[in-house]
Amino acid sequence: MYKPIFYEIGLKEFMKICVVGAGYVGLTTAAALAVFGHEVQCVDTDQVKIDDLLQGKIPIYEPGLENLIIEYSQKNRLYFSNKIVESIRDYSIILIAVGTPSQNDGSCNLSFMKQVVEMIVATINSYKIIITKSTVPPGTNEWIHRTFIEMGVKDDLFDIVSNPEFLREGRALWDIFHPNKLVFGTKTDRPLEVLKELYLNGSTPLIFTSLTGAELIKYASNFFLATKISFANEMARICDAFQVDYADIKKGLGTDPRIGPDFLNAGLGFGGSCLPKDLHSLKHSALTHNIETKLLDAVMEINDSQIELYLQRLNNVLPASEGKQITVWGVTFKPGTDDLRSSPAITLIQQSIQRGYTVHTFDPMVKLDSCDVTSHSDQYESVNNSDALIIATEWEQFIHCDWSEVQGRMKGSIVLDARNCLDGEMLRRQGLLYLGVGIR
Repeated sequence: MYKPIFYEIGLKEFMKICVVGAGYVGLTTAAALAVFGHEVQCVDTDQVKIDDLLQGKIPIYEPGLENLIIEYSQKNRLYFSNKIVESIRDYSIILIAVGTPSQNDGSCNLSFMKQVVEMIVATINSYKIIITKSTVPPGTNEWIHRTFIEMGVKDDLFDIVSNPEFLREGRALWDIFHPNKLVFGTKTDRPLEVLKELYLNGSTPLIFTSLTGAELIKYASNFFLATKISFANEMARICDAFQVDYADIKKGLGTDPRIGPDFLNAGLGFGGSCLPKDLHSLKHSALTHNIETKLLDAVMEINDSQIELYLQRLNNVLPASEGKQITVWGVTFKPGTDDLRSSPAITLIQQSIQRGYTVHTFDPMVKLDSCDVTSHSDQYESVNNSDALIIATEWEQFIHCDWSEVQGRMKGSIVLDARNCLDGEMLRRQGLLYLGVGIR
């Protein structure tokens, strides 16, 4: 599924690549580069994480990734180490995939990036291609280039490349083996031939641009995707007012090739480690150049109001009071991952508790560790005696569950579909009160 057979052929001459950062992007990229035939050393300062990886245990859930890491470690193409300085010195291609988390003002914390840059400057003794895979604010790679020059590194010893990732959690390996584009920002033509061979891209469109241009392509992509989601949610509210099923509108929009069907689902809104962080970072960067971000602000405002909208819909039929129990199915920010970062489901749960509901949860990947929530390991047991069930993440096993058993276990009959993913007519025939926004 993830590994077309021609990738096993590899390259006539493999490259030696050091991936700095064993997080989500670093691990998936390192594994894929090993599949492509390169020798890959993945390094990280977290010794516990490195020890686990050496035993074939990965710190994240991504379908197919653990098997690839084990297979290509055994084939001596993929290595893990905490010897960052030595690896940076010995490898000719350095791929930086460290975290760039949000700070309180919305800007990115680039401290990990700066540490890696300092290590490279201190150890560089031969020509290296330094590839930034981390999502960074516009101008960061130009800053890296200036830092090298200012620290006395001759410009014939290095090339900086901005190579943003466009991976979807839960489908990252598919995306990296079947990219719809590869974006490279450079200042010179020297690394171009190496970059063309790096991912065995075949017929994949290659986009060459400036360092800052590549950074902005990544931000623009996530801004646009978030805009489609907020558009869908506002359109669903309008449909609600006119008693029209948003599913019909979505179908009409999706058939238009200028719009396409993706990212038009209405629901709790977007979350995860990318969209919220990148939108705040883009806004912060724009403001530093005195650029107003009216559309960006509206996209985030709509997204931030979605949870209150759904909780009000629930409160209309089940006012919060002592003893009212609800069950929330799904706590990850999307199906196919164990990622809780900026998960709308988590915020929904927190606000439900604040309103006075007693909350039970079930998720096929994550069990919440909180004294305020009762987490269950059994999907159906989680709805026992609940007055309402909320679908907060659209896992397939929720969509295709045994609704007669759900109804038999619940005290009440309310099903709040916060992802517009269920068959409302079927649930109503089952005797359940099916609710949502933009659904009939």
